[in-house]
Amino acid sequence: MDINADMYTTSIEVRFRDIDSFGHVNNAVYATYLEQARADYFREVLGVGLTEIETVIAALEVEFKQPIRLKQRIEVHIAPPEVGESSLRMEYELKDGETVAATASTVQVMYDLDADRPVSVPSEWREAISQYHQT
Repeated sequence: MDINADMYTTSIEVRFRDIDSFGHVNNAVYATYLEQARADYFREVLGVGLTEIETVIAALEVEFKQPIRLKQRIEVHIAPPEVGESSLRMEYELKDGETVAATASTVQVMYDLDADRPVSVPSEWREAISQYHQT
């Protein structure tokens, strides 16, 4: 991922409970870090909390590059390279200083739980994403 000025960045502090018996962040915790970063993005860029919307994660991929250890503060850089009809693809880069610890991507689908079907990404989200990332 090419980090540039129009990417969203948030910070996550590694907690003791995140660490496994090998002394680094357990691989399953990365999904939680991505969720936290996504929640920050939705709140700050789209003006909505994750608990206020109906979405599902359709895909999650993480590539581990370097271990993350206790007492590190990780920066998560986010860019949504693709907004589909009912989905929002997001790419992440987790960094400790200049070191890339992991890269990841998710596909989040807007979903009407009552009708049990995908729905369109709101036009105001498309506009907010476009303005924030200058696409």
